[in-house]
Amino acid sequence: MSKVGIIGDKDSVLGFLALGIDIFPAYNADEVKKTIHKLAEKDYAIIYITEQASLMAKDSIAKYKDFELPAIIVIPGVGGSMGLGMNEVRESAKRAIGADILFSE
Repeated sequence: MSKVGIIGDKDSVLGFLALGIDIFPAYNADEVKKTIHKLAEKDYAIIYITEQASLMAKDSIAKYKDFELPAIIVIPGVGGSMGLGMNEVRESAKRAIGADILFSE
């Protein structure tokens, strides 16, 4: 079975234990980056990361963007959405089909 983990502040990630997801609290850029690389090396298929944590590790996330695994998915933290996750979905769709079909007006 594929492994799934989540990185972010403790308040944001703690509830994911009930879903069987491995949690990795991280509070600074160094911790976030090291955790991303550690999970990638340990063959995690999916890494969820809170929006706040993703801001601290843009370069580390970008390193894995073109790889099939791990899939790094940005999600809102306990403080609410900053819109970063939806922007990632938008950019992925644009790369895949060449147009912004999700948010056209």
